[in-house]
Amino acid sequence: MELTTKKDYEECVNRIEAWFAGEILDRVPIRFHRHNAEYDVIHQSNHQTLEDRWMDAEYQVDCFKAEIQGHRFNAETFPMFCPNLGPNVYAAFHGGEMEFGETTSWYHEIIQDYERDLPLLQFSKENKYYKKILELTHVALEKCQGDYLVGYTDLHPGMDCALAWRGVNNLCMDLVMDSENTKKLMDLSTAHFLEVYNEYDAILKAHDMPSGCWMNIPIKGRMHVPSADFSFMISPEDYIKWGLPILEQEVKTMTHNVYHVDGKGVANHIDAILSVPEIQCIQWVQGMGDDYPIMQHLDFIRYVQSRKKGIIVDLAKEDLDEYMEIMSPDHTFLWIATESEEEEFDIMKRVEKWCRKY
Repeated sequence: MELTTKKDYEECVNRIEAWFAGEILDRVPIRFHRHNAEYDVIHQSNHQTLEDRWMDAEYQVDCFKAEIQGHRFNAETFPMFCPNLGPNVYAAFHGGEMEFGETTSWYHEIIQDYERDLPLLQFSKENKYYKKILELTHVALEKCQGDYLVGYTDLHPGMDCALAWRGVNNLCMDLVMDSENTKKLMDLSTAHFLEVYNEYDAILKAHDMPSGCWMNIPIKGRMHVPSADFSFMISPEDYIKWGLPILEQEVKTMTHNVYHVDGKGVANHIDAILSVPEIQCIQWVQGMGDDYPIMQHLDFIRYVQSRKKGIIVDLAKEDLDEYMEIMSPDHTFLWIATESEEEEFDIMKRVEKWCRKY
């Protein structure tokens, strides 16, 4: 595949494929991102409401094209448009309403009483949010002209979908006191996932696009990022009972899976997560505040490496030298925030030197 904005596309994809296979070519993959990059370009909008702006497919794609204009995508950083209506759009495909802010959206929980409200959850391809994601996809494909990739939207079936429908307090109580309705909700949260994924995958492959999503990692097969952020609130036993069967079902038809481990609470379930053979890699998100810097989490990173699984490490540039001095590059994919191309070129050279030592 050729991109006008990234001449070394194939070379960079090969590094990512090597990472999934537990190998290193000349260096580990690196994705660069910029602090507050979404605010670098000022977009003019005459929309009456924020929802109108989010739902304007032409506007959203044109804004993305403006953001990448003149930008250099170094190392394993790719221009990829992913249709986006917020993290709970999969839940909204089944009914209910979302509220839109400047940079994200919120889903209003719909299940207050199971007997009364569960029938309200009806998946439909005529759903306004479902149709809008398809429109965003098609508009992006029509306008890309070899300048950027198009991925699929952020999909969260399973526990996080059930959380959106039921609310955190209610769902926590359900796990303890209402297993029957919890099972119904969890089953519904996954019932249409593959149908949805397969439709997006077929559309993208018909346009010779790789598989990719918000993580901006293009893959030639079927890429997925499973997650269950809600699991930080439950015990390992409850994760094995409720979360693990969903995960096993979710990933079985995928060729490449990167599990999104959002903080120490989710990391409590790492053995169960890594027990699923289809999970080749994880993304470790350590958080900020007391969870920063990442140097306090090196034992966790080493543990994942010891299991022969890939790990995405979101590393502050000021921690890079210390990290490389202490850690092995095995199974590593670095994400680093930078301020300039000069920094990026320098980091690439330092990382390549690090990899040559092993």
